[in-house]
Amino acid sequence: MKSFDIVTITVNPALDKSTHFKGLVAEQKIRCEEPLYDAGGGGINVSKAISRLGGTSLAVFTSGGPMGTMLKELVNKESIEYKAIEIQDWTRESFVAVDDNTNSQYRFSFPGPTITAAEKGKIIQTIQELKPKFLVVSGGLNKDLSVDFYQKIAETAKESDVKVIVDTSGEALKKVLEVGVYLIKPNVGELAKLIGVERLELEEVNAAAKQIISNGGAEIVVVSLGPQGAVLVTKDSYEFVPAPHVAKKSTVGAGDSMVGGMVWALSQNKSLKEVIRWGVACGSAATMNEGTQLFKREDAQRLFDWLKNK
Repeated sequence: MKSFDIVTITVNPALDKSTHFKGLVAEQKIRCEEPLYDAGGGGINVSKAISRLGGTSLAVFTSGGPMGTMLKELVNKESIEYKAIEIQDWTRESFVAVDDNTNSQYRFSFPGPTITAAEKGKIIQTIQELKPKFLVVSGGLNKDLSVDFYQKIAETAKESDVKVIVDTSGEALKKVLEVGVYLIKPNVGELAKLIGVERLELEEVNAAAKQIISNGGAEIVVVSLGPQGAVLVTKDSYEFVPAPHVAKKSTVGAGDSMVGGMVWALSQNKSLKEVIRWGVACGSAATMNEGTQLFKREDAQRLFDWLKNK
């Protein structure tokens, strides 16, 4: 198999469907516009973001049934190289609908398919065979997967000195910290839970992130601050980048775009200051597009150039 510097893994991808309608009325048939389809799921979105920046990655994801077939076709149309791990159950769908009368966005996410013991083994085996420089583990877990499944993936990757980047939440993220990974990207609320407090103020974020780093949970902690921007923390550095003001149309995929921008920048040996700027630029650019379309390269470049002067 061809080697890749970046591999993304998505154990619970989705066939994303998005549409528009005018007026939400209970118990009435809602007429929708022709739907748009996109390949979705954390790791797949990260691979799409990397591709938009001119980079390459291998997207590894599960695929089952007709939805899985369509998912593979959509990834292929993005000119992203992939390895699909075939499963018995059907790949899930997700649905985004925008009410044009109010510009309100409604997001519906369905449970993921069951992953059998044999299919879990295929996922781990694939990670063992691939030896990238960076492995991005992104998105939620299927309902039947144990909370330590990402931990097992991280352990497997670290045996080959792979730099593991994790973007998930809850107990799955806590378990990953027990192994210790290269980079995590919690938001402020998630960071608070990781250190066992109810909430964090902005001025407390640096110390909280450094606590995780000193405990061996991660080498780099990137904290998303929503409309305020983001911070990147290492054991001896702190970088804050404000979010540029843009006309927001959708927040779908913004976090994945941020991770994609950062991983691409890391693979290009850019400084950590540039890494967090590219992350914020790509995440902000993603909010400028409707549905699940992520970002346009020219928007991300323009926002990155703006951030360089901040």
